[in-house]
Amino acid sequence: MSESNILCIISNETKSSIDQMDVVTPSIYASIFTKYADEHNEIIENEHELAVDILKQECSTLTHMQDNTSKNANLLTQNTDKAINAIKHKDEEGLVQVLRETQHLKKEIEKLKEAVYRDELTHAYNRKWLHDNYLNEDNVSFKEAGTLAIIDLNYFKQVNDTHGHIIGDKVLIYIANQLKATRVNVIRYGGDEFIIIFEAKNSIKYAIDNLEKIRENVISKKLKAHDSKFTVSFSYGLVTFASGNDLAQTIELADKNMYEDKIKIKKRVTGI
Repeated sequence: MSESNILCIISNETKSSIDQMDVVTPSIYASIFTKYADEHNEIIENEHELAVDILKQECSTLTHMQDNTSKNANLLTQNTDKAINAIKHKDEEGLVQVLRETQHLKKEIEKLKEAVYRDELTHAYNRKWLHDNYLNEDNVSFKEAGTLAIIDLNYFKQVNDTHGHIIGDKVLIYIANQLKATRVNVIRYGGDEFIIIFEAKNSIKYAIDNLEKIRENVISKKLKAHDSKFTVSFSYGLVTFASGNDLAQTIELADKNMYEDKIKIKKRVTGI
């Protein structure tokens, strides 16, 4: 695996670790990052060059998205002008042409939204999608009530250490696809953590039944890596929230419930 990919994995683990901290200084970040790098037995060489390459890549992606957004906005304006002109002159052929162009534009905009809102690895939704769809304009509190489930893989480091990060990535994709069986939107929150938000009309029992069924199915399967087989499992924590409740506090409560579940499930599933 390339150094940039390893750096991405360690960075995600670090960001997940510091997410609940109110204050993070550069030295705190550095110490946590170093801890995860040591766990992966990795020494990041040529850090400056890697950082420059990553920044160039990110800037290129943002520039491409900005160009596409600007282009689509201009096309939308042109189509609006064409539509107004066609209506004024009762030009049915012109309206048909505007309709075709607008339908094509809608597809382009949907592709752009996918790029902004999807996790690149698992194709689950990302944090930005969570914030834009579930939170008020303060970007802190929930718009509506519901039940939040936080899901965390068990022994994921053991999977990476035993079978490598490529297999680890495939496990994340597999788990994300299994969670989609809830028919509820799945969000990759960071590292090996996922979030699912059930609507208020669904009871906690409904959420538990769904997650238990998926977990039993996951535990019963043997995954193959090269010439060996292994098992994966996950733990989850649930909490109901009301409109206006704080996202960070809700996740913290779900996290506590998840760790209680983790103790229970690890007594039953002792490794991979």
